[in-house]
Amino acid sequence: MKKVYLDNAATTKMADEVVKAMNPYFSDKFGNASCLHSFGQEARDAVENARKIIADKINAEPEEIIFTSGGSESNNLAIKGIAYELKGRGNHIITSKFEHPAVLNVSKELEKQGFKISYLNVSRDGFIDLEQLKQSITKQTILVSLMHANNEIGTVQDIEKIGRICKEQNVLFHTDAVQSFAKVGIDVKKANLSLASFSAHKLHGPKGIGALYVKKGITIKKQIHGGSQEFNQRAGTENVSGIVGFAKAVELMKEKDIEKMNTLRDYFIEELLKFDGTSLNGSKENRLCNNISVSFKNVEGESVLLALDDKGIAVSTSSACTSAKLEPSHVLKAIGLKPEDSHGTIRFTLSKYTSKDDVDYTLNSLKYVIKKLRGISPE
Repeated sequence: MKKVYLDNAATTKMADEVVKAMNPYFSDKFGNASCLHSFGQEARDAVENARKIIADKINAEPEEIIFTSGGSESNNLAIKGIAYELKGRGNHIITSKFEHPAVLNVSKELEKQGFKISYLNVSRDGFIDLEQLKQSITKQTILVSLMHANNEIGTVQDIEKIGRICKEQNVLFHTDAVQSFAKVGIDVKKANLSLASFSAHKLHGPKGIGALYVKKGITIKKQIHGGSQEFNQRAGTENVSGIVGFAKAVELMKEKDIEKMNTLRDYFIEELLKFDGTSLNGSKENRLCNNISVSFKNVEGESVLLALDDKGIAVSTSSACTSAKLEPSHVLKAIGLKPEDSHGTIRFTLSKYTSKDDVDYTLNSLKYVIKKLRGISPE
């Protein structure tokens, strides 16, 4: 049976070149990067080379990159780090209603501690209202945290416009760029970013490694205490093999890969919208190159997922971080989808390894699955 993996927003397979680059750091080059002997310095050189590769990708300086265990830790370190560091200046943070749980749940935790959180609305296409953002900023506002690209519906925010507003109001700006990194261009200077979160396993790198950009001159309160690793911002022995793999994955993502995914995405959307009772979620013009989120009327998304899985096709009904829950996705709720439409929503996410044959096989399988499920579903 043909196997098709279309859940790349949840995670991606590691590229062969990434595995090859990492392998020596599990065995031959196993030194601790904090040690002064040659084994340690060999590891240190690898870490610093990777730091530069990632910094160059976003027009940052190497010393502005802090390696973490992944996107969730980066978001926690950014938001809590600023909240605790600047609580003497203000206690107000602005985010949106459709952020990743690693931002929303941090915000809820900070609310319990006395911080005030404003949750911006989003449009049907998934954009925040820039006027609402302006009006929400007060003298107590210390941070705006808004994701670059939504993990469920793929909408890409204009972070340069958001950054301009934050700069004018003298407020720090953090973005969760886990889904967009290496797929959408990010210039931290043009976007006036203070902090930005990244993860390797969304772009064919290893799980368990991420990074946080912290603009030079900004101080954050560390969340993990111990040694002085990562410029004394994140204690713990460096994950050298993971860091090397992260940088290799970034190097491997080319413009031709993004163009290929854009082309396949547009073709996929065009063919899906020919199905009766199908609607696209998120912006058609400003969306991730690999994201297709559609709602099928009169079917249960979970039934579609399981039926496609029987045909060797892996998709998702929502974010991997919330897929175990039965209630409608908070993202789909935030953009105004009715519960019945939310329950009929499937997210297809491509990778640079996805082929047109994969997409055609999925489309043909979907036609059969949707017809069968609607035939047994009450109107």
